[in-house]
Amino acid sequence: MRMYDIIAKKRDGGALSDEEIRFFINGYVKGQIPDYQVSALLMAIYFRGMTDRETASLTMCMANSGETVDLSSIDGIKVDKHSTGGVGDKTTLIISPIVASLGVRVAKMSGRGLGHTGGTVDKMEAIPGMQTSIDREKFFDIVRKVGVSVIGQSGNLVPADKKLYALRDVTATIESIPLIASSIMSKKIAAGSDCILLDVKTGSGAFMKTVDDSIRLAQAMVAIGEHVGRKTIALITDMDRPLGNAIGNSLEIREVCETLKGHGPGDLTQICLELAANMLFLAGKGSMEECKKLAGRQIDNGEAFAKLKEMVAAQGGDTAVLDDGAKFEQAKVKYDVPALSEGYLYSMNTEQCGIASVELGAGREKKEDSIDFSAGILLRKKIGDYVKKGEVIAEFYSSSPDKCREAEKLFESAVSIRPEKPAFVPVIHGRVTVDGVEK
Repeated sequence: MRMYDIIAKKRDGGALSDEEIRFFINGYVKGQIPDYQVSALLMAIYFRGMTDRETASLTMCMANSGETVDLSSIDGIKVDKHSTGGVGDKTTLIISPIVASLGVRVAKMSGRGLGHTGGTVDKMEAIPGMQTSIDREKFFDIVRKVGVSVIGQSGNLVPADKKLYALRDVTATIESIPLIASSIMSKKIAAGSDCILLDVKTGSGAFMKTVDDSIRLAQAMVAIGEHVGRKTIALITDMDRPLGNAIGNSLEIREVCETLKGHGPGDLTQICLELAANMLFLAGKGSMEECKKLAGRQIDNGEAFAKLKEMVAAQGGDTAVLDDGAKFEQAKVKYDVPALSEGYLYSMNTEQCGIASVELGAGREKKEDSIDFSAGILLRKKIGDYVKKGEVIAEFYSSSPDKCREAEKLFESAVSIRPEKPAFVPVIHGRVTVDGVEK
């Protein structure tokens, strides 16, 4: 078998066999196939696409390219959740305790933030003492005893994806639905859960900018999951506005706690209840209506918040900051951002808001950059709110006034204020299952 023939076959629109896909992935991971040939194949896939069968085969070859996690020693159904990334997206730390408090196991590996999107692991490490690098047996033990553990991704999980993603990033082949879907799903499948819930973001702060593109990606990922025997559902959720009011690590942890105490922002609470209900539905806890009621009840009775504290304590974190957010290390500088005109807050470029938070110190542009856990943005006004000129629309937190002034320029360019009120946009655009799309 020759890589040349595989490239030519895909260039001409042919469907690759399982053997050809396995040859390409194994050879590339072992260093036997050079970057230039893989680049040529990626470009051919970009233009010619892949069938559902090809995409599932590629996903499984990638999933099996390194370590895989065997969760069979943990009793019960294990449900995983993946978000395609956004600004202010702290949903994992809200929904995981909700479902775990109802007996559904969550053994989750999460990532760090890069660029304008935040990462769950970074948010968790804002909690003093919190450990996110935990060996496999301790991770399993916490899931058995507590019902939930969230840790950083293993360095040996899906090496094929690390190599392919780095190559796609420099060869203009990122925006390919089969390649995006296989990248995401290979990591979820290697992580070992029985069921997978996907939160596919759409809008200015998301990778997929339109609802239709987000649905296509969701359909591809659901097809992969079902093809390899994992029950899979995807929700299409809005990222044309930051989720909740907080952007930045300790600020978002405080908002997680407020939401689990029943005092969270309406958009964040709505999305989290829907996500949690779908995870419970996947685990067989009842109909969607019954699962929504269960999820809401766990917030109302305090059991979900108690479960978050139990997980944090098991991973070495100081739960005192969860009870009282004022105990987090505070930013040196608080900086008010005023509205430049009067009218309705009409739109907000969410990616620009995320970049502004990075400028404040809340994120990283390069993997080796350090993070200021106290830095970030608190939105005092949201899309649809009426504001007067000079009224505070956001509070910045940072280590220096200079950073705040630079971030203010980015934030002001992201915000549009108009005389007319914007049209209503739902926070959830649709639900994708093996049976089809519900809008």
